[in-house]
Amino acid sequence: MKNLKPKILAYIPARGGSKRIPGKNIKKFAGKPLIAYTIEQALACKLADKIVVDTDSKEIAKIAKEHGAEVSFLRPAKLAQDKSMIIDSIIYTLDRLEKEQNYKPTHLLILQTTSPLRELKDIMDCWKLMQSTNATTVLTVCPTHPCFYHMKENKDITIVNGNEGISTNMQAWPEGYILNGCFVYIVDIPTLRKERRVITAKTKAVVCPKWRSADLDTPEEWVMAEVLYKNKKKIEKQIKKHESK
Repeated sequence: MKNLKPKILAYIPARGGSKRIPGKNIKKFAGKPLIAYTIEQALACKLADKIVVDTDSKEIAKIAKEHGAEVSFLRPAKLAQDKSMIIDSIIYTLDRLEKEQNYKPTHLLILQTTSPLRELKDIMDCWKLMQSTNATTVLTVCPTHPCFYHMKENKDITIVNGNEGISTNMQAWPEGYILNGCFVYIVDIPTLRKERRVITAKTKAVVCPKWRSADLDTPEEWVMAEVLYKNKKKIEKQIKKHESK
């Protein structure tokens, strides 16, 4: 696949019916619909020859088209439930595009609408890593403490990974990372179809700053992300200032 000229489909999932933040995908974030930021980045990166928003909502579809994305069809209700698997919606979209438009992309660029702090560089870094390695998936992560706990209803906590005897000092642990939203996924489509998953057997990652790894699932995260977005340049300047000391 590396030797073929890539044909990239930018896939933006945007299901309606958000429970925690009603109308999340088209709610105004720092002055414009949240989904607009992702569509604009998909256009600006100039990697994709087709940009598709996959939604079950006519209202989301209308706004997506106004900002330059395609919505050739709506996602069926059975694939738009709270517990629906994203891989099923992806396969459905790929199958319909192939059947109805004879469109057969080689790679899928998945961009979540809930990552307004994502930057164009994050997308390009993922594509460069995909092109220069044997990866069949490249995604973005951010640093985190590698020790995780589960909490029971009675407030008892148990360690999920690691050794409780290890120091609480962060430097005593190996570096840990978590998916950051996720900003970006780039997947080889033949592998995706074969394994029926986005995070395939040969997955590599690009590390992004923790402060930009916002994933808007709650009102608290929304408010915090807007503050960060409106002060991005100031924050970046202050971080560089501290790093140089």
